[in-house]
Amino acid sequence: MSLDRRSFNKALLAAASASLLPASPTWAQQLKSVKVIAPAGPGGGYDQLARAVQEVLMSEKLVTSVQVQNVPGAGGTIGLAQVINSKERDPSLMVAGFGLVGAPVINKSPVTLEQTPPIARLQGEYQPLFVAADSPVKSVTDLVNRFKQDPGSVTWGGFAHGSPDHVLCGLVVKASGGDVKKMNYIPVGTGGEMLPLVMNGKITVATGGLNEVAGQFKAGKLRPIGISSPERLPGIDIPTFREQGVDATLVNWRGLMAPPNISAEDKQALEAAVAKLVQSPSWKKLLQEREWVDLYMPSAPFGAFIKEEQARITAILKELGLG
Repeated sequence: MSLDRRSFNKALLAAASASLLPASPTWAQQLKSVKVIAPAGPGGGYDQLARAVQEVLMSEKLVTSVQVQNVPGAGGTIGLAQVINSKERDPSLMVAGFGLVGAPVINKSPVTLEQTPPIARLQGEYQPLFVAADSPVKSVTDLVNRFKQDPGSVTWGGFAHGSPDHVLCGLVVKASGGDVKKMNYIPVGTGGEMLPLVMNGKITVATGGLNEVAGQFKAGKLRPIGISSPERLPGIDIPTFREQGVDATLVNWRGLMAPPNISAEDKQALEAAVAKLVQSPSWKKLLQEREWVDLYMPSAPFGAFIKEEQARITAILKELGLG
């Protein structure tokens, strides 16, 4: 199709004007520095995921610099509040999960996970119950029988009130016909704080992510008595709760959120970087090494999933008398 002189001049002017505009930055150019906030102390599941994300973002050259910041307290709600109220403009991510849905309910917190824009759900873990190596408790059956006979003789350890650890202990008690209200649950922080208490017999039984405690199982310092998976995990010699007559299962999912004040451009950039992260060989290797379940879900369905979890977990807490 031919152009008349006037149309040609307009097209030429438009092209010249466009060439003078700065090129739109790509996500790779935008993400030079990112902070990843773990709303818990070092060593636990949130911290491990934050540092895994840091490692892969940098090794795959998706981001030039990644800093991890630990903000522990109140089941993660202190870190959540910091992210929600932050005035920082640099791109940042916060690790979140099952526990950050329940903790605000338990702590009557003014902030909720739904206030933070979702980036992606990443992974999950099944959780073992474990005891000291020399504990007389040899199985979940032993544990629940002891609890029914004398609830005060059993102390249950894990992360904060409302956490997956707390919920899992409640589910085991309820499924075995015990009274959840008599459960002596002791929130003792992350793995580094909790494990010595179990080893020394100060806590009867505890739970946490499999990866957090697998090394202690191999070293013979702790002994697993059951795990929350529906079926036995390949290569993991731990019986499920169901095998032992206790119909309780739970997967502790985790993902990444952004601050409420994030720009549309930065959010898009973070989503693109994380989408590349989950496809990388480095990430797939980490999933395998750490016995993490691949639960990747991009932003939009992850947001819908969180709303569903808010209703589901709140109902579970109420049913268990934990709210």
